[in-house]
Amino acid sequence: MKERSKVFQILLFVLMCVLTVLWVYPIFMILVNALKVESAITTSTVFSLPSAEAFAGFENFAQALNSQGFLVSLGYSTLITVTSVAAIILCCSMCAWYITRVKSKINNFLYYLFVFSMVVPFQMVMFTLSQTADMLKLNTPYNIWIIYLGFGSGLAVFMFAGFVKSIPVEIEEAALIDGCSPLQIFFKIVVPILKPTMVSVTILQAMWVWNDYLLPTLVLDITKYKTIPMLIQHFRGSYGRVAMGPMMASIIMTIIPIVIVYILGQKHIIKGVAAGAVKG
Repeated sequence: MKERSKVFQILLFVLMCVLTVLWVYPIFMILVNALKVESAITTSTVFSLPSAEAFAGFENFAQALNSQGFLVSLGYSTLITVTSVAAIILCCSMCAWYITRVKSKINNFLYYLFVFSMVVPFQMVMFTLSQTADMLKLNTPYNIWIIYLGFGSGLAVFMFAGFVKSIPVEIEEAALIDGCSPLQIFFKIVVPILKPTMVSVTILQAMWVWNDYLLPTLVLDITKYKTIPMLIQHFRGSYGRVAMGPMMASIIMTIIPIVIVYILGQKHIIKGVAAGAVKG
C-alpha cells in the first residue's frame, strides 16, 4: 500500500508539473514577445526567443505606459475593481448573515434566488442590461459597481451563508445578552470569523472584475471610458496598425497586480471555499 501511495504521489506530482507548464507557457510567450522589437513579432517568429537584434528591452513597456491612455485605464479598472469588491463583500456578507439567522420562507426563497442567479447565462440579460444601465445612468466607472454587485452577489452570498451556518449561534446570543446591537454583533463577532471566506470572495471577485471585458464594453461609453481589457483590445499604433509589442507589454503589466493579490491571499482560498460549502 505504501509503495502504491508513493507511486500515486509521484504521478500526481508529474501531472501537476505538466499542467503548470501548460498554464505558464502562454504567459511566458507573451513576456518573450513583449521584449521584442515590433518587426520581430511575426507569425513565424512568435514562438522563438528574441535575438540580440530583436531584443527591445523595456521599450515596449515604456511605450505602453506613455500612449493610448494606459494609466487612465489603469485608474478606471482599479476604481471599478475596488468599489465593486468592497460593495460585494459588505452587502453580501450582511445579507447572508441575515437570511441564515432569520428563518423564514421569504429568506429561504431569497437564498435559492441568489443560488439560481449563478446559473443564469450572462447572454440572457446583456442586451436589456445595456438599456437599463443607460436609463439609470450606471454607465460610468463611478457607479458601475452597482451592476457588479448584482452579478457577483450569487456566489458571494452562497459562500458567506455556508460559512455563517458553521458559526455557533450561541456566540452571537452571548453578545446579545451582553448588550450588543445587531450591527455590533455582525462587525465585532461575525466579521472576524468570516475573514477566510472574505479573503476568498475578495480574490475571486477581484480577478473577475479586473479581467472582465464584456460587461464594461456593453455598459460604459467606450469613447470616454476604457478599462484595461478594453484598452488592450483597442491597442493601435500609427495608421491604425495593431502595436503588438506594446500590447504584449500592457498584458504583462495588467496581469501583475491581480497575480500579486492572488499570491498574498492564496492560503485562504481553499479554506474559504470549503467553509462556504458547508450544508445547513
